Amino acid sequence: MNKDIGPIETKSFTFAESSHGFKLESGRTLGPITLAYETYGRLNEDKSNAILVMHAFSGNAHVAGPVIGDQDPAWWDFMVGPGKALDTAKYFIICINVIGGCKGSTGPSSINPKTGKPYGTDFPIITIEDMVRTQKVLIDHLGIKKLHGVVGGSMGGMLALQWVACYPDSVECVIPIAATLKHSPQQIAFNEVGRQAIMADSLWSNGNYYGGDSPEKGLAVARMVGHITYMSNDSMEEKFSRRLTDDHTGFKFSADFEVEGYLQYRGQTFVKRFDANTYLYITKAMDYFDLSDGQWIPAGGLPGVRFLVIAFKSDWLYPSVQSQEMVRQLQMRQIDATYCEIDAGYGHDSFLIESEAEKQSHLIKHFLAKRK
Repeated sequence: MNKDIGPIETKSFTFAESSHGFKLESGRTLGPITLAYETYGRLNEDKSNAILVMHAFSGNAHVAGPVIGDQDPAWWDFMVGPGKALDTAKYFIICINVIGGCKGSTGPSSINPKTGKPYGTDFPIITIEDMVRTQKVLIDHLGIKKLHGVVGGSMGGMLALQWVACYPDSVECVIPIAATLKHSPQQIAFNEVGRQAIMADSLWSNGNYYGGDSPEKGLAVARMVGHITYMSNDSMEEKFSRRLTDDHTGFKFSADFEVEGYLQYRGQTFVKRFDANTYLYITKAMDYFDLSDGQWIPAGGLPGVRFLVIAFKSDWLYPSVQSQEMVRQLQMRQIDATYCEIDAGYGHDSFLIESEAEKQSHLIKHFLAKRK
């Protein structure tokens, strides 16, 4: 737990309360919209020190600090705080739970004002661009005209890229970590297996399970599949190898191997903090994301915008070649882009592992401190 940061309460911001609502990329409208967010540090007088941190797929707004009430544990505690990479003595850190989420922001588990019941699958399909455009409304509300930085790993990296695609004049530094310009067929396939596991659970009830039993078995399987992709073969060998559990007594279909028990545990704990429909909506948004044609970069480039692209050698879900393609596109247009590939052994989740933090922290801290 980060002892340098006191208890941080999650705040809420609601907009699009008129009958017109907020128009989404699909053409549908949504409203009212509530965004849950947290802030750390102080906004300086000219509001030039704000950094927006974007969470990964199953994350939330609680990026650092101790837990209050039913908050989940902070997911990037070792990166945010006085003297850390995201130095709260220098920067005003903002983290927002995306729309479609289930941690305080409007999503499929929220109440549909037209029916008085949870949206379920009546919730409109949302995209990464929709997430960013709603975040921009909150950033405008805070009176911030230009963010010093946008940073995030995995889906958070996609959000960072989409931010500069949508609002190139509103960002100085962009730090996508273990991210991509688009999902490959393999990445889409893994997400689809997770979605099908949820929808095959009889308790899913076409998404209308609120008020009753939720599809925990399907969601747990989806998380198990996903978690395998977040690790590396080496880290799994080191952590589990082929070790058997203590209660192994013979050939059976229960969790004989330690890795089986671990995956079951991860699935069972996940269902206590995440909504199955949110899993469907956010993975679909990630699959739709595609900036690979380069059209998101203006003809005149991105003057004044700097990129730090970070990848991990052991990440086979979002392999470094995808980050390298990102940098290639930027450098072809004479955009200031630095690429760093870190030799970390924990796979895709390396950016979330405290023991792997030193190199990542050093890179981010010095990149942010260097202003043009």
